[in-house]
Parts: sequence; C-alpha cells; structure tokens
Amino acid sequence: ATLPGVDPVQKVSIIPRGVGALGYTLQRPTEDRFLLSMSELKNRIAVLMGGRAAEQILFDGDISTGAADDLQKATEIAVEMVTKYGMDATLGQRVYAPHPQNFLAMAQDRVFNASEATSREIDLAVHDLLEAGGETARTILKKRRADLEAGVQLLLTKETVTAEEFAPLRAAA
Repeated sequence: ATLPGVDPVQKVSIIPRGVGALGYTLQRPTEDRFLLSMSELKNRIAVLMGGRAAEQILFDGDISTGAADDLQKATEIAVEMVTKYGMDATLGQRVYAPHPQNFLAMAQDRVFNASEATSREIDLAVHDLLEAGGETARTILKKRRADLEAGVQLLLTKETVTAEEFAPLRAAA
C-alpha cells in the first residue's frame, strides 16, 4: 500500500496451499498494462521482498525458507531488468538475454550473451536490485511496525484476510 505502481492486494492467507506454499498474497492488477517503468519494477521487487524483510525484523534476522517463491520471482524481475530491458547504468542499454531457445530449454540453463567479466557485472547488478528492494521493504516495515504487528495479529486470528478487512492498515499508508 505504501509503494506506487504495484498491484493492490486482494487477499492474504497463512493457510498452506499445496507443496511448498505456506500461504499466499493475491494481487490483481486494476488495469491491463503492457509497459512498466523501472521504478514500478523496483517497487514490485520490494513487495516481493516484504515477507523476507518481515522475518528479518520480527525474528531478529532468523530467516526461514518461506520466501523461496518470492525470491525466485524477484530475481526473475531483476535479471530481466538488467539483461532484457537495459535498466542498469553500468551495463548500459544493451540486451544480454539470449535469444529464445526451444520450448524444452530450462530457464536456469540460460546463458547470457556476455563475457565472463560482463556476466559478473550482471550478477552484481541483479544483487544490487534485490538488496535495494529488500532495504526498501525493511525501511517501510520498520516505519510501519505497528501496522505490521496489527496485520500479523489479524492473520493469526482469521488466517485469511481480504482487502476490505485490512483496509484500515492500508489507509495508514
């Protein structure tokens, strides 16, 4: 709710769903979007880093595996920002992402069209985007610690919370 350009949250649940999903946050866009700005993509990364940031704050840095899916999605956004959209000042406005491979190719098998030194720069740029997103999330959650605690209590009580039920927390943004 604090960050502009992100899809609004419709529902949050701490009820496990399937293998590996210990809960979920459902966000839905309010309109069809085909273009996203760099600041909007950075805000999406920050949102995805919010669960890990909350763990770091609430559990004195003792993190869990719960953020795995969010970390994967945030990393994908950061990699695309750097390798596909030319959104890194150091690497410049160049595409480093490979040409599409056949449909059987695995995403993790992707090889950048770059030298070893440039591949390291890509890794560093992705790392910096993820760290900045995590820091943004931590800063917001520390500033709004009371809202974080209220949200935790609401989820522990109800297990699933809709947008209307956490509207008072959003209004504080």
